[in-house]
Amino acid sequence: MPDTIVEKRLRAQQMPALPEISGTAPGGGPGGVQSIGRAFELLERLADAGGELGLSELASATGLPLPTIHRIMRTLVAGGYVRQEASRRYALGPRLIRLGDSASRMFGARARPFLASLADATGETANLALLDGDEVVYVAQVPSRHTMRTFTEVGRRVLPHSTAVGKVLLAQLPPDDVRALLARTGMPRLTDATVTDPEAFVAQLADVAQHGWAVDDGEHEDGVRCLAAVVPHPTARAAVSVSGPAARLGGEARDRIAPALTVVAGRLAAALRDEA
Repeated sequence: MPDTIVEKRLRAQQMPALPEISGTAPGGGPGGVQSIGRAFELLERLADAGGELGLSELASATGLPLPTIHRIMRTLVAGGYVRQEASRRYALGPRLIRLGDSASRMFGARARPFLASLADATGETANLALLDGDEVVYVAQVPSRHTMRTFTEVGRRVLPHSTAVGKVLLAQLPPDDVRALLARTGMPRLTDATVTDPEAFVAQLADVAQHGWAVDDGEHEDGVRCLAAVVPHPTARAAVSVSGPAARLGGEARDRIAPALTVVAGRLAAALRDEA
């Protein structure tokens, strides 16, 4: 298939390297500290479950012995990274907010050159969003050059069912996990176009996973259309998007913007992998 003008412009741009990222996957890799890896694995399991689990549920999810989990959770509670409810269940603690906010800002800064190339190539506002627990949080944005443009505040949190970024991020999860998330958050109707039926939404995600990108066609805000693609990275849980007035993002614009989204998302993922 011939390259679109947008794809040619993207290929011609030289992307700066991102700052170095280092780390070990949860569970501990070669040379890692096992207890730290386990602590992060427990935190990830809490986040995946919506932020709260009991001791036996953590044991079932991780396969770790109950005494080991109990010791780690006591340490995390003492540090404020986890709290224990009156029900004896464990929940994510307030000190994680500061860490998460700082990490989001740094990730947004790293991704900004990629967003700038996307905004320049498409002429529309480019965004970066992360899946944080049951919500989508916008962490970076490069605005459109047009006078009439969309604007999403960096740091804003939204439910994923009505956004293109939410759709591509949830499309990476097993359907039962998506249903559990929707049961926790609900599916409030924001516009007449918002999908509020869980099974219809899950079916839509199958198409999203097949195509590699998603559309919010006035489902979050009337008159606004957004296209998004997931950043294909094993731990980032991120998506890039382009948003603008629906009148400018019709069928022809969609056909040229969708490939540009996947190109930029792939470049960002490759940069993150190279620095790991």
